[in-house]
Amino acid sequence: YYEPRRRLMEIKKNGPSDPLEEKLLRLTKLLEKRANIMGSLGVTGSILTKTHNPEFSDIDLTVYGLDESYRLKKTLLELKEESKYINGVSSQEKGEWVINRMGKYRLSADDLMRIAEKRWNYGYFDGVYFSVHPTRTDEEITENYGDNTYHRIGEVTGTAKITETKESIYLPAVYEVSEVKCGPHSGISEIVSFEGLYGSLFEKGDKIEYNGVLEEIKGKNPHQRVIVGGAGSPNSYIKWA
Repeated sequence: YYEPRRRLMEIKKNGPSDPLEEKLLRLTKLLEKRANIMGSLGVTGSILTKTHNPEFSDIDLTVYGLDESYRLKKTLLELKEESKYINGVSSQEKGEWVINRMGKYRLSADDLMRIAEKRWNYGYFDGVYFSVHPTRTDEEITENYGDNTYHRIGEVTGTAKITETKESIYLPAVYEVSEVKCGPHSGISEIVSFEGLYGSLFEKGDKIEYNGVLEEIKGKNPHQRVIVGGAGSPNSYIKWA
């Protein structure tokens, strides 16, 4: 199977085979040094599978670990602000991004633009578009197969207040919530998004409106959660209330 960290180490060891791999090495060196995350980056996408074309392919990175992901997020925001090595997405591109998603999501143009402004893990390095994808380490995966069972209750719409966001940086993005209003369903403690659009988006204290599939979890960690973006919830969304 393909392993992003091993592939990046291979390129570091053997040297770049084309201009895109050379830019990959310069980008990862910059990020590892500035964010102090040596050994925590990998490369995915077409470079991982060795199917990239240096003329038009992007650079897709993985970063492993919660602390490492947040350090990298902080570093990228700082580097974009400096605009010396890394540039953010232009206003025109953000506008096109919004237009391309109008009608695909139950969100207004204002909602989509607000999301576009908060997308931290995309940018340009030396003219090449890149993305960053935070990934749990093996040690951070604490649930074993069979620990819990998941039972679909049905589609719901409601409002809530965000109380914890740390695992929203991953996919699926997990938001802990309180002050939930969802008809007779008072036990909801999480909104979990399998749609990457909503990752690392909302802050503690934000009031949100959501639509998704209500699940009841039974087992070692019994609770109720709302799934956004999963199978069977084509109309699901999260937005600021």
